[in-house]
Amino acid sequence: METSTFVYDGDCAFCTRCAQFIERRIPTGARVVPWQFADLAALGLTEAECEEAVQWVGADGSRAAGPDAIARLLGDSGPLWRFAGTGLRLSPVRAAAWPAYRWVARNRHRLPGGTAACALPQEARERLYGQTGRPGPNA
Repeated sequence: METSTFVYDGDCAFCTRCAQFIERRIPTGARVVPWQFADLAALGLTEAECEEAVQWVGADGSRAAGPDAIARLLGDSGPLWRFAGTGLRLSPVRAAAWPAYRWVARNRHRLPGGTAACALPQEARERLYGQTGRPGPNA
């Protein structure tokens, strides 16, 4: 793989807002892509992994999830962001980051930019909104 890839949930408005922030403010050479439009097999990822947490697949084939993926993304960025990524990798910070990440993931539909669809599992979102994210005929 030539380029590292950061994968997020494109059906979640909160996650999409965060990805837009990354694209605007964090200088990284990584591709930032919703998992719904990524070639998961080529990345070695599953839908279940992507529904669970953001994912990082490094150009070297390394993988990380959740706050570890965020730390890798930051480590692949400019000096200030690399410093933040290094801090996120420190044992005490990392130990606190995982519970915080899980809380955000469970409550993302309540956070700024979140929508009710953020709280639904992918299967339910597809049933209600179809593969394209638009309401289906039975919605």
